[in-house]
Amino acid sequence: ENTPVASNRIRVEGGLATSILIKSDTQVTVEKELVSQAEEEDMETLLGTYVMGVGEAEAFSERMKRELQALEAANVYALLESETLIEEVLQGLEGASICVEDMDEWLGIFNVKLRHMREDIESIEVRNNKLELHSANYKILIDELDKLIQRLHIPNEVKEKRAELEKSKNTFVRRASEFLRNYFSGLVDFMIKKYFSQRGVLKRPDHADLRYKCRTYARLLQHLKSLDKNSLVPLRKAYCHSLNLLLRREAREFANELRASTKVGKAPTTWFESSAGSGPVPNSAETAALSDAYSKMLTVFIPLLVDESSFFAHFMCFDVPGLSNGCRSGSDSNEKPEDAQEGTVSDGNNAKINRSSSELGPLNDSLQELLDGIQEDFYSLVDWAFKADPLRCISMHGITERYLSGQKADTAGFVRLLLDDLETRISINFGRFVDDCIYMIEKTERNARQMGVLPYIPRFSILATRMEQYIQGQSRDLVDQTYTKIVSIMFVCLERTAQMDPKYADIVLLENYAAFQNSLYDLANVVPTLAKFYHQASESYDQACTRHINMVIFITFERLFLFARRIEELMFNISPEEIQFQAAMSKADLRKMLKASLSGLDKTINAMYKKLQKNLTSEELLPSLWEKCKNDFLDKYGSFVKLVHKVYPGESVPPAAEMRKLLSQM
Repeated sequence: ENTPVASNRIRVEGGLATSILIKSDTQVTVEKELVSQAEEEDMETLLGTYVMGVGEAEAFSERMKRELQALEAANVYALLESETLIEEVLQGLEGASICVEDMDEWLGIFNVKLRHMREDIESIEVRNNKLELHSANYKILIDELDKLIQRLHIPNEVKEKRAELEKSKNTFVRRASEFLRNYFSGLVDFMIKKYFSQRGVLKRPDHADLRYKCRTYARLLQHLKSLDKNSLVPLRKAYCHSLNLLLRREAREFANELRASTKVGKAPTTWFESSAGSGPVPNSAETAALSDAYSKMLTVFIPLLVDESSFFAHFMCFDVPGLSNGCRSGSDSNEKPEDAQEGTVSDGNNAKINRSSSELGPLNDSLQELLDGIQEDFYSLVDWAFKADPLRCISMHGITERYLSGQKADTAGFVRLLLDDLETRISINFGRFVDDCIYMIEKTERNARQMGVLPYIPRFSILATRMEQYIQGQSRDLVDQTYTKIVSIMFVCLERTAQMDPKYADIVLLENYAAFQNSLYDLANVVPTLAKFYHQASESYDQACTRHINMVIFITFERLFLFARRIEELMFNISPEEIQFQAAMSKADLRKMLKASLSGLDKTINAMYKKLQKNLTSEELLPSLWEKCKNDFLDKYGSFVKLVHKVYPGESVPPAAEMRKLLSQM
């Protein structure tokens, strides 16, 4: 490698020898001679420049020492110059050492992985050899069995017996299926006549006797499945059709009795109509019977439908993952009912798992036939409660959500669909109510007079108070969405109403936003969604107050603040000392303006108070507005005094403290 090498040359100028350090890139080689040819020539040249006698030997020795010291200094300098290169070489060596250590560690890890891979490959090879051996043995066994079958001779008698057995099997399956179909139909007819003979009695459906009688033939269904699996398809349809008639009849009668036995007061259905008053909040207990009736319907029929679905799956020998045995519960459902819900599948029994998964589809189809149509009676109960009190949708939504979260079994698939549909139906009904409220708000906007608090502002607080009483479980989200939708429309309509006459826009806004805050103060402390709109109304109220008060102050002291505005505009272009020499800005003009604006100050301030009071329908807001008006006026007047002292030094202006004292006495 080429490395920088420093060489020292001797140059003679004017009889003096000087040492010159010359750097050059040379190849590092090993020379046999102690002194190179170039060095020898330099030494001869050096010695040739001196003509010395013997007496000058000491001087020559001293000079040679100095030259030697210069050479040593040059060598030390060369070493110091190469220090950075040495450090770079050392850092490179250290980095290379770290890389070598990392590579050694990686190689160790790869070595371990390769050792495990070798072991796995050996294990796979062993298994493959065994499989190949088994495959060869099975092939030989099949060939031998084929040869054996060719030698066998089945007598005709045996074939005839087998045909008779097949015929007997088909006859048995046909007659047993016909018997069971008739039995299911007759059993349901018997129950309908027995349990619905009395009117006006709210009876809870009881299927214990029906299941007991059906369970008598559970073993027969097992035999039919083993003889002909397809024979269960028409039997399942027949059972579903018969039981569906019973369940729908029971649901219809139960829902009718619930409606007939539930007495509720009349709740308001239109909360934002102009004819609706803003009286006391109705008590939610007046219509609590509606939620109780709906809850009782779910309490009775949801477990019943889940039990019927589970019993049907066991009784009709469906192989599904959630069942411990195809017909175990069908033979005796009184033994450990939890076993019916927590079945296990043997490890390694892949065929059973696949068969179970394939029967989930037919099971869901059968459950659809078993329970289809019963949802109409639930819908009718929901619609009835909605017509009596639309806000009851909130509590019914929470009740439905609670039942829905508890249905996890595979056999409860249709029940989950039913509850989902009920929740959707409740949400749609409640959405219609919200849309009606919004329509009435917009209608009020078109017909409302501009001044004063708009009627939907206080009515919303009554509605929100009532809605909070109905919240149950997960219905919080439904209510918050309703708040967001209604309040957003209210604020939009309020802004549009205020702009009908821009002259009174700020009065309309501040009065209505203040009424909104006053009516929802308590609820906003506990409901985050309403708290957000409360703060929004507070900001809008402050902005409207500021605009209205600034307008009142400016109208009352128009000349004063126009003069101040003119000063501020001129200060952008000229110095304060030059302003008094501008047109209409002299000291005389200042005194004339002050005299016109501040003479009879009591009457002027009284006039400002009356302007603030004018067109204000909410008298309770006047004290706070007047206080804010005085403070804003004092701030503006104090800024005006500072401007006058800066532009018109020495001019007498009533100080801000004097004005503050005067306002405090009024």
